[in-house]
Amino acid sequence: MRLSTLSVPKTFGRFLLVGGLCTGLQYLLLVVLVEQVGFSATLASTIGYLASSVVNYFLNYSFTFNSTARHRHSLPRFLLISLCGLLLNGAITFIGTNVYAANYLVAQATATFVTLLWNFLVNLRWTF
Repeated sequence: MRLSTLSVPKTFGRFLLVGGLCTGLQYLLLVVLVEQVGFSATLASTIGYLASSVVNYFLNYSFTFNSTARHRHSLPRFLLISLCGLLLNGAITFIGTNVYAANYLVAQATATFVTLLWNFLVNLRWTF
């Protein structure tokens, strides 16, 4: 299903709502795994990203993009885009914490912004 130009702002609003929920899940896991379990920020962020991606797919498929595409078509595309987003997220978090010695939450916020733009634009145009 192709979205019209007029529906992009509404779709982006829904994407932000779903993304906010999934980002909350990722940050919750990030903080718990860093502060309570002692994981590195990059590993904890990666685990949080993976967990939130599962929720993200199903909510974006049904709510954000109201997709009618078959899962066998959209899921592999989503997984490829999520893998790229995961690599972006991990690289930014790693560089932020290990190269620039930034607080892990600052590094994660930067990664979140970059992956939000990546995920929306590519999912809008290619996945759903």
